Order: sequence, then C-alpha cells, then structure tokens
Amino acid sequence: MQKDLKNGRILTSCPIDEILPELKEAIRKHSSVVLQAAPGAGKTTRVPLALLDVIPPEKGRILMLEPRKLAAVSAARWMAKTLGEEIGQTLGYSIRFDSRVSKETRVEVMTEGILTRRILANPDLAGVAMVIFDEFHERSLQTDLALALCLDIRRALREDLKILVMSATLDGGPVAALLNGAPVIPSRGKAFPVEERYCVDHPDQSVTARLPDAVGRALQ
Repeated sequence: MQKDLKNGRILTSCPIDEILPELKEAIRKHSSVVLQAAPGAGKTTRVPLALLDVIPPEKGRILMLEPRKLAAVSAARWMAKTLGEEIGQTLGYSIRFDSRVSKETRVEVMTEGILTRRILANPDLAGVAMVIFDEFHERSLQTDLALALCLDIRRALREDLKILVMSATLDGGPVAALLNGAPVIPSRGKAFPVEERYCVDHPDQSVTARLPDAVGRALQ
C-alpha cells in the first residue's frame, strides 16, 4: 500500500484490478452483471470506485448493499480514505440509527433493510442509477427481498436501473439466469500456500499449555 502525498489518496493493488476494464464495459452494455470474485480479491472496495467512471453524477447514485452494519461502515470509510476524503462526501453510508451522506455522495453503502425502507418511501428509486449486491452468497430473506424489489422496479418503472450482483462462493449461473442471462465475470482471488504440520500429542497437557510450542514451530 502506498500513499499519494499530493492528493492524500491511498494507492493499492488488488487481484480484481485485472478485470475492472471488462467489468466496466459489461456494465455499460448490460442492465445486469454477475461478478464472481474469491475472498480477498478486493471487490467490495475497488468495484464501486471503478464504477464512478461508468455512472455519471447526473444519472444518480450508486447504492451498495452489505449484509452487516460493520461491513457497510468499514467499506465506506476505507473507500473514502482511498480517495483522500472525509466520509459523507463522495462516499457515504446509511445504517440503522446512523447516516453519513450529503448532496455530493455518489456511492452510498447500506444494509438490506435500509434499502427495503428506502423503496417503500421512494418506489421508483428516483435518483439511483445502480444497486450493487455485495456478498450475495450470504443469502438472507432481506437480500432476496431487496433483489426482487429492484427487479420489479426495473421491470415496471425503471428500465435504466442497473444491478450488479457480487459473490465470493456462490455459483453465478443460477443468479445470471434470474437476471435474464446476465454476463458472469470471474476474478481470481489472492491465494497463499498452506502447509499442514502435526505436533506430537501430549494428552497430559491442556491445549492452552501446548499452544506456545505449536505457534513457535509454525513461525520457524
């Protein structure tokens, strides 16, 4: 990780960077896209920033759904830091009892429940250009409901509403079929070799007593 001292931005390199041009082109051409990226690829914090080049401000805001409050806040804060900005400027978040957004906000990270309530208040999602479903493999009733509502909105009111489904482990085929044959874009993750070592068993010792020796051997 490097820091651009002139602009205050954090410069990082992630495995997903390799497919960002392909992803951006797919978003331009299709209303729905499925992204398969292994854990550690960088999809949560790299993709929304890359799509700022695809979705102009006049088209509306990008909403990204996260399954947990902590993930939503952490992702938004890191992306804001990457741009060298304070939270609530280009990047913002909305969770229960807390919201940091402004008129400048172009990417708003939120939990699924917030989106559901947003749709109830704004049935055509006016001012929203795109909805990103992150960590879609963590399927929940809220996630499925949010996706169903977005598909209904696009079918009845907003043909221009774009949907991106991102998953680390879920097979993208069935989701792509649900999205009327959306293209599936794969991205490799960041893998490290794993070596298995077995320590000599000492039944007379507790696990806590054996732990320092096991850690020491692993670090050799």
